[in-house]
Amino acid sequence: MDIMMGQPFAVCERGGRLNNEDSVYPQPEVSSPKQRLFIVCDGVGGSEKGEIASALACESLQTYFSSFLQGNPTEEFINQAVKYTESRFDDFVSSNPSAKGMATTMALLYVGTNGMTLAHIGDSRIYQFRKGQILHETVDHSLVNSLVKLGRIKPEEVSSHPQKNVILKAISGTENPVQAEVTLITNVTPGDYFFMCSDGVMECFDDKALSGLFEKNVSSDLLKTEVLEACNNISRDNFSFFIIPVNNVQETVSIKHFILSFFYSFI
Repeated sequence: MDIMMGQPFAVCERGGRLNNEDSVYPQPEVSSPKQRLFIVCDGVGGSEKGEIASALACESLQTYFSSFLQGNPTEEFINQAVKYTESRFDDFVSSNPSAKGMATTMALLYVGTNGMTLAHIGDSRIYQFRKGQILHETVDHSLVNSLVKLGRIKPEEVSSHPQKNVILKAISGTENPVQAEVTLITNVTPGDYFFMCSDGVMECFDDKALSGLFEKNVSSDLLKTEVLEACNNISRDNFSFFIIPVNNVQETVSIKHFILSFFYSFI
């Protein structure tokens, strides 16, 4: 499968906070259609700790992918990348004890030859849209989502719940190891959009509003502008997102399949 992307658009902004604890990879100004790996991290820990955690996670994950990936990333490979990142956190905290307790969410997308591999930890989210319809949405590792699953609260109560920002999983170091939730999306067609975001974006959009936005027949650049304007006007948090359009998808034919097809054509 050869997935050809359009120009990705990204934003990583301070929003209503004093400092920006979000980080993204690649940086918005260097993102291109040839990019395969995309990461959004939302740091926690207060002051500059969250900022360090998210930046260190983006850098460590990217380093692991660029150094060791052969072919398409498997669930095992991605969780090895997470373990490597946790060890990098340990090293940093060992040299900087005041950073103890820092942590970060992770949303990761890889454009492969077998489809789109999605992985997440915490409440940074990834969507797949087709003509505005949500085909896939990652499920937050959060307290309120667990309460919904248990029937303790209703889905419509999530946005106003006093503990809506409490997450149950985050990258923080080897003392508290976590596993990423990994999904391979093979149902990918031209015109699809993948949207990655930190929870600051979700202060401004629910699923219905996002569907309405991605249903519009407008350019990716205009979609970025609309999301950015809404976040600037509403969000009290840092906010980061990637808009990743799919331009074309071609099925690749293996050499073995080609030879067999050629042989049977003469029978």
